[in-house]
Amino acid sequence: MRSSMTLFVQRMRGAGLAILLVFCAGCGWMGGPARPAWIDGDSAQYPASQFLVGVGQAESRPQATEQAYAAVSRIFKAEITAQAKDWESYLVVESRGQTSTERRLTLDNVTRVTTDKVLENVQILDTWFDQKARQYYALAGMNRAQAESAMVERLAELDRTIQTQVAEARHTQDKLSRVRNLKRAAKNLVLREAYNTDLRTIRSSGQGNPAAYRVAELAAELEQFLSTQYGMAVEVSGEQAEPLERALIEGLTQEGFAVAGGGAVSGTMPVELSIKGTVRLWPIDVHDPHFRYVRWCTDAVIEETATHRVIGAVSKGGKEGHVTEREAAAKAVRVMQQEFSAELARSVAAHIYGEADLPAAAAAPSGCPKETGASPLGR
Repeated sequence: MRSSMTLFVQRMRGAGLAILLVFCAGCGWMGGPARPAWIDGDSAQYPASQFLVGVGQAESRPQATEQAYAAVSRIFKAEITAQAKDWESYLVVESRGQTSTERRLTLDNVTRVTTDKVLENVQILDTWFDQKARQYYALAGMNRAQAESAMVERLAELDRTIQTQVAEARHTQDKLSRVRNLKRAAKNLVLREAYNTDLRTIRSSGQGNPAAYRVAELAAELEQFLSTQYGMAVEVSGEQAEPLERALIEGLTQEGFAVAGGGAVSGTMPVELSIKGTVRLWPIDVHDPHFRYVRWCTDAVIEETATHRVIGAVSKGGKEGHVTEREAAAKAVRVMQQEFSAELARSVAAHIYGEADLPAAAAAPSGCPKETGASPLGR
């Protein structure tokens, strides 16, 4: 009987110890005997020379932790925004008054990509719960030496990639390969500059690792090549051809290309691509007593000038309505300028930069027969 009681007491002691250990694991959240120094920004345990930290405060544990991570993230985002003036103009394209392009990096995208990588080195270093104020505190941070080592390795990898792309661009005889490699090198250099800004933030000295090239240098080299060695000829025929041709030329020019209408580029500019389009516009009967409708159909073929090889074809179509036939036609022209001309310009640019393939063939859109005997629009 005595041995059984002894065994029971020993088991209870073991269980009590386990409960105590579990309880102590959350002691930081339950509140220590004193307010940690790191809450006020000064800590001998996590000195600024060795750690980059952020403090979070909230009424719940998850919120305090999330805010601590966000505090570290804001440090890097602020630095990238402050240092981005040298290459921000490369990232943002003004298109008809709107800052937009699905293909290009934006400042927000660069910030997110690099910050996400940096935050891989961040962890919760300490926690504390203020029982009186009922507030949770969390300290998130990274070891500067460890984060620096990872960032230097990432920069070295990007440097090798950029060097290879620039070398291939400057030695190849293929114009398309030159354009694509310069574009990719400049894009990677933007990312590299953002990572280097992160490195300066991580290092107590604030020093980064200089790059072999500058974003503005590669962007200018690409722009110079496109404006003198990679011309395009655009020709659109048919009903309302002039506003569509003008919109297509404007779109391609905004993408950085030298373009002229009428099927040829003036002067000694080499013409690498020829874009020929047709547009048709005619009234249709929709049995609507209040509106008049027009059908529009557009086709375009993109051809390599030297080989006459067709590299892409695009077809678009639709119908627009308004109170008069003239107003319906005007509305259709505006829609065609956006859905046909602007989108075609973006597609051609994406192909040249090696970011997307052009459609090899285009089926006629619904309601757009290859030939139509419909009467043209009234004048």
